[in-house]
Amino acid sequence: MTIKTTRATDSRISEVDFEMLEFGRTFSDHMFEMVWQNGAWNEPQVKPYGPVTISPSLNALHYGQSVFEGMKAYYVDENTIHLFRPRDHHDRLNASSRRLCIPETDYETFISGLEELLKLDAAWIPRQKGHALYVRPFVFASEEYIAAVESSRYHFYIITCPVAAYYKEGFSPISLTTPSQGYVRAVRGGTGEAKTAGNYAASFLPARLARDQGYTQVLWLDANEQRYVEEVGTMNIFFKIDGKLVTPELSGSVLSGITRRSILEIARREGMPVEERRITIDEVFEASHQGRLEEVFGAGTAAVIAPVRLIHHNGEKIEIGNGSIGPVAQSMFNTITGIQNGTVEDTYGWTHAVNL
Repeated sequence: MTIKTTRATDSRISEVDFEMLEFGRTFSDHMFEMVWQNGAWNEPQVKPYGPVTISPSLNALHYGQSVFEGMKAYYVDENTIHLFRPRDHHDRLNASSRRLCIPETDYETFISGLEELLKLDAAWIPRQKGHALYVRPFVFASEEYIAAVESSRYHFYIITCPVAAYYKEGFSPISLTTPSQGYVRAVRGGTGEAKTAGNYAASFLPARLARDQGYTQVLWLDANEQRYVEEVGTMNIFFKIDGKLVTPELSGSVLSGITRRSILEIARREGMPVEERRITIDEVFEASHQGRLEEVFGAGTAAVIAPVRLIHHNGEKIEIGNGSIGPVAQSMFNTITGIQNGTVEDTYGWTHAVNL
């Protein structure tokens, strides 16, 4: 597919200190744009990154009809960039779109536009170990209409930014707390399994309260009984108990993480017992008290793997692994990042190579 392309006249890359990157603050020279109106997506284009003019009556500003994805591009060598599981990310974007009554996009347009974008901004992909180019596709309702109905027009963009580690701890153990004051993230039948903007906005206050108490993130429990573990604010969660890798099942209120999926595939291929099931916070604490809780770690695109050293719940704390990084977390991190960076053979067919 040929993508209409307009190159930026002046690059901003010389202004960027790649040794001092802050996640989500610095953006590359170009962006992808496509508009839905009159029942179809118009011609896609890649253009210079810059402000988007909107009306105060923009539908998405009032009713939150917006979805997004988060993925990464990795430097392999001077001729090759790796995208990690882009089709899975695109499938999930379409699933989120269906839930929010947003028109779906086709994969050929998505990957062609993304390839063109990456080729133009290849110099923005960090070379440092642990760094990457974060890729943010998103769609929002852009009709100028204040009414609680689905929009008739949508804008689809892909922007990119060079990033370092998501958490300030880097690949070091983090701490979690269950939400205070009875806050919940999502309910079955709602939009918890979709990557939609409102899900995250609703989590900001509990996350701030957690940080104020000295914890890295919130470990969310189910909305109905507030007993069953669901996910962390920005990641899925895994527990290694009695040699088994346990993660909450996809119940309709838990995001189907791409990294989560990768970990389950790796574990099963390597013969590790895996359980996708409901698990209560009480079971986690009991396993810890009995010495059966061996590891806890989060998994997501931004952080990849985040080992957990401490969990707080109802005034009680448990420490995991004496604050060290467990062998499963370390192995998963090494395998996934190695495949992403091209230093480990991709026997799963997960990477999409963009040839420069």
